[in-house]
Amino acid sequence: MKARELAVEGAFEFTPTIYPDDRGRFLSPFQEEAFTDAHGGPLFRVAQTNHSVSRYGVVRGIHYTATPPGSAKYVYCARGKALDIVVDLRVGSPTFGRWDVVVMDQQDHRATYFPVGVGHAFVALEDDTVMSYMLSGSYVPENELALSVFDPDLRLPLPGDLEPVLSERDRAAVTLAEARTRGLLPDYDRCRQIERELLPLAG
Repeated sequence: MKARELAVEGAFEFTPTIYPDDRGRFLSPFQEEAFTDAHGGPLFRVAQTNHSVSRYGVVRGIHYTATPPGSAKYVYCARGKALDIVVDLRVGSPTFGRWDVVVMDQQDHRATYFPVGVGHAFVALEDDTVMSYMLSGSYVPENELALSVFDPDLRLPLPGDLEPVLSERDRAAVTLAEARTRGLLPDYDRCRQIERELLPLAG
């Protein structure tokens, strides 16, 4: 498995080795050793897994969890194709306001790690695109927040040849600047502390 550090501090892209044969192919989208080598520590204790199915043009995000409690996630595309977008929302981070993109498809089977306090958005580029998540925290509706993917200051790379399909919540989401003014963004140092606390206990 190959690891690549993204433009957002603490976020990584992982590309597994694929083993094809006459039956199909085999791969492992998460590998603890590769993750630990890149990240410097093991993956968080998994509290919940999520699975979403989206048609072409669906845009989900930018989503993040209020911190505290915060949440980290590990995401891969189990079927279809998507642009997976990482956005640094952590006030005080050396990469605050930056973003990066991972193309997820059935050719390379890449995965992305999102540290605590980092926003997530994706664009489905095919019908029946399946995104699978491992999360460090359970879903609590009042802790789940959203920013606008159309924020002109962020200038996210939404494809110009599709009509974005968004939920009402995502379409009404505020900009990064508005969220910062309202005190809705996570603090970088607090995020780092929470991320350390999420690591599995030595057994």
